[in-house]
Amino acid sequence: MTTRKRNAIASIWHLGVKELRSLWRDKVLLVFVAVAFSLMVYAAGSAGSLELNNAPIAVVDQDQTVLSGRLINAFQPPWFQTPALIGFEQVDELLDKGLYTFALVIPDGFERDIREGRVTDLQLNIDATRMTQAFIGANYIQSYVTTEVAEFLEPGSSASTLPINLVTRVSFNPNLDGTWFGGVMELITEITLISIILSGAALIREREHGTIEHLMVMPLRPFEIMAAKVWANGLVVMLAATLSVTLVIRYGLQVPIRGSVLLFLSGALIHLFSTTAIGILIGTVARTMPQFGLLLILTILPLQLLSGGITPRESMPELVQDLMLAAPTTHFVSMAQAILYRGAGLEVVWPQMLALAAIGTVFFGAALALFRRHLSV
Repeated sequence: MTTRKRNAIASIWHLGVKELRSLWRDKVLLVFVAVAFSLMVYAAGSAGSLELNNAPIAVVDQDQTVLSGRLINAFQPPWFQTPALIGFEQVDELLDKGLYTFALVIPDGFERDIREGRVTDLQLNIDATRMTQAFIGANYIQSYVTTEVAEFLEPGSSASTLPINLVTRVSFNPNLDGTWFGGVMELITEITLISIILSGAALIREREHGTIEHLMVMPLRPFEIMAAKVWANGLVVMLAATLSVTLVIRYGLQVPIRGSVLLFLSGALIHLFSTTAIGILIGTVARTMPQFGLLLILTILPLQLLSGGITPRESMPELVQDLMLAAPTTHFVSMAQAILYRGAGLEVVWPQMLALAAIGTVFFGAALALFRRHLSV
């Protein structure tokens, strides 16, 4: 190894240590990182369930018969709260106050009409401002009512009488538990977000404190300055992500990790190569921290919403799918889901890793060219 290469490696090492010391002195940023990888991940997993859970429901029982009682008893925890019996005149008032999401009205003569084979109606009032509960809960209520009426008329009639039997097997998440999905996807989001913030903020901090001029007069190349920021801030995110997936995901949220955590972290390391370069690219364009924050919003929202972590890519327009292939988060989400949920190995996820490395090289080269141009001005 030549003397020049040894000096370059030493410069990158010492500049990276300087970045770590600077971050250690910024207590607010440290607290932000700690909260992002602990509280935010746990909250997204435990409070962001996509299933119906503990939905408040009220019932207007104008019939007061055995069948109406069976309908009321059908709404059981943990899907619904214990149904509250109210008067018909209270429906609008209680929904307006947001006390209930659903108000089911059982009309007088409901059981009689059912026994005599006449068509009858139930009225279901829904507070659609609670969009997730409203959409899912309406299907739950319709299913419960249909099943209870069929069982009331003819016990056992709700079972399928068709000559086929559909057997459903749910893989990787047999209980359809949304907490398994929310926590991991939030971890992926935080890895992307925090790495961009740390690397970009480090460059803005150099400019605001005037130390960027000091670096310019030192015998340092732009590559060495940028590489130091990439490895130092990437190391912080890697340590935080390792603790998060071990303590918060596996033990806090009780999410069973199917694949190798080491393989996932290896993929995250390649992903950080891209995101830290994006942070430096934004930090070079922005002149102040407020500008950096605005540009960050425009960057992180598409990366998060269109990567497939929230909405499946197959549900997006084909043009959006093609454009997002140039984003590192698209491949990182696909790789993380394959490893952590389905237990995929390197033989399955190597295309995503290769794509991440290629995209990271492009972003690093673009950021380095812009950073070199900025220092020469």
